[in-house]
Amino acid sequence: MDFRYDDRTVELQERLLAFMDEMVHPAEAVAARQLAAAENEWTRPPVMAELKAEARRRGLWNLFLPGTEHGGAGLTNLQYAPLAEITGHVPHLAPEALNCAAPDTGNMELLAEFGSPEQRKRWLEPLLEGEIRSAFCMTEPEVASSDAANIATRIERDGDHYVINGRKWWSSGAMDPTCEIFIVMGRTDPDAPKHKQQSMILVPRDTPGVQVLRGMHVFGYTDGAHGGHAEVVFDDVRVPAENLIAGEGMGFAIAQARLGPGRIHHCMRLIGMAERGLELMCRRAVSRTAFGKTLAEQGVVQEWIAESRVRIEQLRLLVLKTAWLMDTVGNKGAHTEIQAIKIATPSTVEWILDKAIQAHGGGGISQDFPLAQLWASARTLRFADGPDEVHRRSLAHRELKPYRAEATSN
Repeated sequence: MDFRYDDRTVELQERLLAFMDEMVHPAEAVAARQLAAAENEWTRPPVMAELKAEARRRGLWNLFLPGTEHGGAGLTNLQYAPLAEITGHVPHLAPEALNCAAPDTGNMELLAEFGSPEQRKRWLEPLLEGEIRSAFCMTEPEVASSDAANIATRIERDGDHYVINGRKWWSSGAMDPTCEIFIVMGRTDPDAPKHKQQSMILVPRDTPGVQVLRGMHVFGYTDGAHGGHAEVVFDDVRVPAENLIAGEGMGFAIAQARLGPGRIHHCMRLIGMAERGLELMCRRAVSRTAFGKTLAEQGVVQEWIAESRVRIEQLRLLVLKTAWLMDTVGNKGAHTEIQAIKIATPSTVEWILDKAIQAHGGGGISQDFPLAQLWASARTLRFADGPDEVHRRSLAHRELKPYRAEATSN
């Protein structure tokens, strides 16, 4: 097995690392000052526009989208994985600077695969250009949304329109001032088979009846890199019937197709977050003295560092294998591995960042280091795109299936 990256990946890595060193890392302090001075906590820092312009100029744009027919970079998952890892070093700036930030990535993939030509023209093209942002409205406060079949929002046909009624929360992207389009999942036919009841529909943000009630904080952070998360009410919202995506009853299938790539993108970036946490832990360990010797000489800290490196290498290999499988046998063929990385990566990176925080003492939980925000992101991703328990349940069922069949036949 050849573990080397191909020439194009190596070339893009070099360009992206230069962009990170020259533009993104220096922009961290600038963005922090700008956000502190902003009147609206959900505003994106002005420096982001500069980063986006420079990323486009350097050819580091829409790297996540595999096909080239809709403006993607034409990279495979295996090629994109190490690039996404690099952006994970500064997850609140780098992915967005490259137009590779959730939820827009998943929404663009969804529109590219399932959208009509008119839908792609109206919404996909400006998203690919970075002119607007989007929101994904699936989770609801009044039901256990880890089971998508529970979704209660109604999407009802009325002549040439659909009428939407329901309440969503954790609607990623909805707090961004440039968000113009919501992709809403709701129930069109309660009497259809369980996984054919739901549909997805495009709802422009300025449609009458759409009420963005509040932004949701994530461990005290706005999570602005994902456009913020909102609680949204849809009260007799009417949109044209042509806004429905792919047809009635397709919502569950679209959601599964959308969330697979999203899960691996998150895991790719999480590895970068872990690498930055380990780097900061090592720098701290060699520079701080306690009880007569540096932290680097303390056995417990050495154990944290060694264990962190082992865990990062394990995760990276599993994520790369998953990316390779997605490229060669498709998302369905990689289903087990996608669930495995979604279970393993956030919790493991959370552990690594926790140890980095410990090594920094009080500084680790302060705004003077990025560790607290990185930890909050990793902990949040144990919920995003499905909680740990749902993936463990599904993966266990998959593993048990042949043994249950054997037991039944006997």
